[in-house]
Amino acid sequence: MAAFMASEKPQKPGRAIFSRTLILLIVCGILAFIVLIGRLYKVMIIDHDKYESQAVEQQVRETTVNASRGTIYDANMKILAQSATVETVYISPVEMLKYKEDASLIASRLSEILSEQGVTYDGVMKKWSDTGSWYKTVAVKIEQELADKVREFKNQYDLKSVHIVEDTKRYYPYGSLAAQVIGFVGTDNYGLEGLEAIYNKYLQGQNGRIVRATTSEGTDMLFTGYENYYDARDGSSLVLTIDSTVQYYLEKYLAQAIEDNEIVNGAMGIAMNVKTGAILGMCTLPDYDLNSYGKLNDSALAKLSELGLTGEEYDKAYAEALREQWRSRATMDTYEPGSTFKIITLASALEEGVVSENDTFYCGGSIEVPGRDNPLHCWKRTGHGTQTLAQAAQHSCNVAFVNIGMRLGASRFYDYIQAFGLFDKTGIDIGEGNSIWWSRDVFEEKDNLSQLASASFGQTFNITPIQLITAVSAVANGGYLMKPYIVARVLDAEGNVVDNVEPTTVRQVISEETSRRVCAILESVVGSKEGTGKNAYVSGYRVAGKTGTSEKVGQASDEYMVSFIGFAPADDPQIAVLVILDSPSKDSGIYISGGVMAAPVVGSIFSDVLPYLGVKRLYAEAETDNNVAVPSVKGMGVAEASEKLGSLGFNVKTVGSGDTVTDQTPTGNVRLAAGSTVILYAGAEKPSDTVAVPDVVGKTYKAARAYLELNNLYASTTGVHPSNADTVVVQRQSVEAGMEVARGTVIEVSLVDNDKTIMETTG
Repeated sequence: MAAFMASEKPQKPGRAIFSRTLILLIVCGILAFIVLIGRLYKVMIIDHDKYESQAVEQQVRETTVNASRGTIYDANMKILAQSATVETVYISPVEMLKYKEDASLIASRLSEILSEQGVTYDGVMKKWSDTGSWYKTVAVKIEQELADKVREFKNQYDLKSVHIVEDTKRYYPYGSLAAQVIGFVGTDNYGLEGLEAIYNKYLQGQNGRIVRATTSEGTDMLFTGYENYYDARDGSSLVLTIDSTVQYYLEKYLAQAIEDNEIVNGAMGIAMNVKTGAILGMCTLPDYDLNSYGKLNDSALAKLSELGLTGEEYDKAYAEALREQWRSRATMDTYEPGSTFKIITLASALEEGVVSENDTFYCGGSIEVPGRDNPLHCWKRTGHGTQTLAQAAQHSCNVAFVNIGMRLGASRFYDYIQAFGLFDKTGIDIGEGNSIWWSRDVFEEKDNLSQLASASFGQTFNITPIQLITAVSAVANGGYLMKPYIVARVLDAEGNVVDNVEPTTVRQVISEETSRRVCAILESVVGSKEGTGKNAYVSGYRVAGKTGTSEKVGQASDEYMVSFIGFAPADDPQIAVLVILDSPSKDSGIYISGGVMAAPVVGSIFSDVLPYLGVKRLYAEAETDNNVAVPSVKGMGVAEASEKLGSLGFNVKTVGSGDTVTDQTPTGNVRLAAGSTVILYAGAEKPSDTVAVPDVVGKTYKAARAYLELNNLYASTTGVHPSNADTVVVQRQSVEAGMEVARGTVIEVSLVDNDKTIMETTG
């Protein structure tokens, strides 16, 4: 055993350990390699995009090149909305730390320069606390003057952490003109309301960018030469059908009507080219300044203040009021049209041949209708007696139009409502609501004709203003229903036309002959002394139209919508205008009706717009303009001057004993009411003192003119012709009572016929 043990050589321990270690290392190496391969696969393949993006962010700096938003023009290429260059200020906390710049100094000076933009010292200091950020916005879209002050401060201290970059800002040169139509953009130049939002994809364009190589610290590498420039693509421009002059007059006279009639809930108006459907003007009042769209108008702010809200409740109500003032009520809201809808009933019945101009209709003040427990009343409870078709329209007789509706029948009536497009949206290129109607089954119920009867004179259903003026324009233009539109052309950045909108005929609803007959009847509504629309009369123009006065659906019984829709010239209609006044105050002292309140507004609009559109005045026989131009007669003999003035219908008073006119009151080339007295000075000195303007509002025209002349002042007139008599009163005077003016000043007075016996109160 000993020999055996002695003969066996023991194995060295190091070789065994080495072998096992080598095997272990190989295994571990293989495992580590597998893990490394897996990690590399994850980094290089699976997470490739992630790390590539991070690398790019560290190695390049990207600067946005803002595209210029397209311009919005009116029909005559006047700029309604445009973008201009402004600048944005931002700071870089990373660079502030790197270059050891004085954060407190920067915060102090920036808050001082930009205080009107809401920049505060504490606000800037809070932005510095994000030490890992390269970009913290301080103020956006500031004007050049402020930007230059920031730039001067930056250069003074050679600041690396303060930056100023070019940006664009939207400007609206006319402020509130067509506010709800045009709309506005947000701080990111993205359209939020109106055409700015609807046509945003055309207007916005596409931003470009500049990509440069940077160091590991994020600063530009000066010698690499690496820079890529991606061009910005400017937005397209819009040319509208809106004519800023027509829009101005529409807004001017609507605003005046709100003041004159103490309208509680504002007004709506639309002016349309009846032959094409092009919108010449559209507004909702009160409006707002597009350049300060986040501020409430005075009217809305006053209503909000009356609620006495605070905190979150106030903020919520403020936001809701903003949304309401941005709303285009002329296209979005529905209302009960009242008697303006009688135009549709009349046209449909004439087209079907169920009535004619030779028919007569008796109105005793009410009519029994199957399905109604009580009689349906005319607005004139004593009745209109026997009347022709034209007189029924002139009187706006509810009973007569119920009879016309019955003759037409429920089925045909419903068909014409559909044909005139009153069940559907018009398709106008701005947000719009839709009408609210009873179903055909309700209309056609044999034993219940209540809905047909009420609808025949414009009650128990709701439509939008744009639906009504589109339908009435079809009646006026020969029977063709046109699709209304606001955008006429789209231009590219170079001004080339890329889209041209042509007028679209939807269908012909009535014949041209029927259209002509309806126009003649509606002209008599304005031109007749018995017509409820006579306050829309304009000397020298053939105006046609219809009044409307209706109680607000679902509201208190003393809240009304008063309206008038007219078109001119009646023999060849060019333009239609619809005016709606929402809730006149009962305390205004003015008779609440479309004839007294809304018709004069349309008449005033036509008196300015028709000459502007090139429509010539053509006076009918015995028709006169109440205002006559006073010639200059200075230097003429007294006798000759008196004869010349007398031939024009003026009275003459001479002061002085000379033979030659040395001066006159009023001066030449002003327009005066016919029959006024012109004073001639023949050697005597003309007085140069001032006089106080008297209050003539509410007085009859005759009394007002006499009162003005008693105070050495003169009258010129707008509105209805005063020859009709004692019911013509002054609704408005151009110079406020009590103001001191030069002796001989001409005061313009706006006249309305306040004959309550022919003005409908509802229906």
